Amino acid sequence: MSGEGKDTRVIISGGGTGGHLFPAIAIANALRRLEPGVKILFVGAQGRMEMQKVPEAGYEITGLPVAGLVRGGSIRNIQVAWKLFRSMLRASQIIRKFRPDVVVGVGGYASGPVLKQAQQRRMPTLIQEQNSYAGVTNKLLARKAGRICVAYEGMEKYFPKDKILLTGNPVRQAYDNLDELRPEALAHFKLESGRPVILVLGGSLGAGTVNNSVGGAISAIEASGVQMIWQTGSHWYDRMREAVEEQSARSIMMTGFINRMDLAYAAADVIISRAGAGTISELALVGKPVILVPSPNVAEDHQTHNAMALVSRGAALLVRDADAQKELISTSLELIRDDARRASLSENIKKMAIRDADAVIAREVLKLAMR
Repeated sequence: MSGEGKDTRVIISGGGTGGHLFPAIAIANALRRLEPGVKILFVGAQGRMEMQKVPEAGYEITGLPVAGLVRGGSIRNIQVAWKLFRSMLRASQIIRKFRPDVVVGVGGYASGPVLKQAQQRRMPTLIQEQNSYAGVTNKLLARKAGRICVAYEGMEKYFPKDKILLTGNPVRQAYDNLDELRPEALAHFKLESGRPVILVLGGSLGAGTVNNSVGGAISAIEASGVQMIWQTGSHWYDRMREAVEEQSARSIMMTGFINRMDLAYAAADVIISRAGAGTISELALVGKPVILVPSPNVAEDHQTHNAMALVSRGAALLVRDADAQKELISTSLELIRDDARRASLSENIKKMAIRDADAVIAREVLKLAMR
C-alpha cells in the first residue's frame, strides 16, 4: 500500500460517454491538487471517446477491447462475450504492471473488468455511481468495494449502506455568480432585458425529439413574447436553422454548441434539458426552474430514474420523450407565466445541490490507498 515517501498509484477505469468521462477527469484533477505526485493511469474502451479526451486532459490511458451487450439476444453477443474475456485478461496485465494502490470505477464498459480484477487481488476499489438507478455492473461489484460514492439519496436499495457516501457528481463549476452575470449574458446572446428567456439544451450532438419539439412550435414561441436560446447540437444545426429562417423568427437565438454555459444559465428563466446524471448535478447548482425530457435511448432507462428523483421532490417538471412534440413548448410557456411555480421549483432544486464532489471523492480515494 501507499506510504511514506511513495507516491500513490491510482487506476481510473470507465468512460464511453461524457457523463462517465467528465467525472473521471475531474476526480483525477482533484487527486493531483491534493497530492501533486500521484501517479494516475486511465483504462478505457478502445475506440471510445476517452481514448482521445483523456490524453487531451494530460493523462495516460490504455484501452480494453470491451463492448456492450446488444439488445434482443443478438448473435453478436457471442463476439461481445469474447471481447469481455479478452478484456479481463488485459485488465489483469494492466494491474500487474501498474501496481495500483487503489482502483476507481466511474461506469462505462471498461469499468467492470478492471474493478473485478482488482477485487480478485483484494485491492481497494471505489465506485462512483452517477445515476439515481444503479447499473448492473456496479451492483455486482458493490459488495467488495471499499467505498461507493453516490449522487442521490436512497441508494441503499442497491448498495451496502455502510459503504455509501453521498458526494454528488463532479460538475464544471460552482455557478455562484449567475445573478451578477445576467447583464453580460443578455448582451452576449443579443437578448432584450425585459423579456423572459427559455434555454433549450439539445446536447452536444443534439437531441432529435427536443429539437423537433422546438422546430414545430416556432410560430407559438414567436407569438408568446418569450426569447429562446436554442442549442441544437452540431448534427441538427443546419436543419433547424432553415426552419427558423423560413418563419423569420427573431426571438430565437440558435447555436450548435454553447461555449459559455455560465452565461447561458445566467440568461435563462426556464431551462429545458435531457436528464443525464452530470447535467442534473449541474442544474441543481444553477438553481433555475427545469423541464426534463429524459432520453429513452439510455441503458436501463437511467435518465427517467434521474428525472423522477427530482420530480418526486418538486424540484423539476418532466415531459416524456414520446409526449414532447405535443407538450414540451406549451408546458414551458405555461411555466414562464407562473411565477409561484418557478420560485418553488427553483427553491427545491437548489436543496439538491452538492458542492466540491471532485475533492470529496478524491479524498476518499486517497484514504483507501492508505489502507
